[in-house]
Amino acid sequence: MKYKLLITRPIPDKVIEKAREFFDVEVRNSVLPTSKTELINALQNYDAIITAIGDKFDEEIFFKIRSPRTKIISNFGVGYDHLDLNAASKSKIRVTNTPDVVTDATADIAMTLILMTARRAIEGDKLVRSGNWKGWNPMQMLGTHVTGSTVGIIGMGRIGKAIALRCNMGFGMPVVYYNRSKVDSVDLKNSYQASSLNELLSVSDVVVISIPGGPDTYHLIDKKAFDQMKSGSILINIARGEIVKESDLITALRDKNISGAGLDVYEFEPLVSSKLIDLENVVLLPHLGTAALSVREEMGFIALQNIITILLEKKTTPNLIN
Repeated sequence: MKYKLLITRPIPDKVIEKAREFFDVEVRNSVLPTSKTELINALQNYDAIITAIGDKFDEEIFFKIRSPRTKIISNFGVGYDHLDLNAASKSKIRVTNTPDVVTDATADIAMTLILMTARRAIEGDKLVRSGNWKGWNPMQMLGTHVTGSTVGIIGMGRIGKAIALRCNMGFGMPVVYYNRSKVDSVDLKNSYQASSLNELLSVSDVVVISIPGGPDTYHLIDKKAFDQMKSGSILINIARGEIVKESDLITALRDKNISGAGLDVYEFEPLVSSKLIDLENVVLLPHLGTAALSVREEMGFIALQNIITILLEKKTTPNLIN
């Protein structure tokens, strides 16, 4: 008899077909986050779960079930702030993720947002489509020249380093980075580690957030942070929405305390404030960080292999995070 596997969101067909070779698979067809009732039911009735961002496996969910059937929750992605690792461990449930594979795709989206925001690409697109463009003129839609501008990267993990490399080697951008621990191996020109977040904010033309979400980073970027930033600087967030206090960001953009922002994530995702939508100096993407078919397939295969390793093989090492 095969183990039962629940996949909480639609994922690439190739991954599902592969999963059916090993498990009795059920795919939840909704793209919305899984409800509490569904999560509790999943822990009772499935041996393994492939989960995704927004599926809030918190302490309450785990402790509703005294002896859960689930042995492994395999996260489809690298970030796991939606999973209570301590509660999962107490429930004897292993939790894994898909590191490495998301690095380049997420770094590419960061570069997309940097260029679109700095060069006011969304505004330009709207102008052309409106039919009101009168032709080239020397003072039209002047933006920020990315090449040579200083980029400040908050968080120098895999993704932060990949962004830094693209900015530094591709666009000749000096790199300032802030990290909780000392970063030893950074193969970049004209770069250094800031001694404080305020130092990074005050010297950067482009600020990129590349740190995990969670209680330690909740509202790390708020009014005080925006007050430290240059008036002509831009903010890029490809990490987690709640790291930025959205109401303070809206005020900073509206009052031109900063020049612009590029966002792929939101504090109340998928809800986005109409006040943010109405602003012209912000680029808004629908969480496209890893949205390339080849990347999503590889993420799925790694998530699946983590389950196979724990339930079937038990010899190789899965990508454990608890």
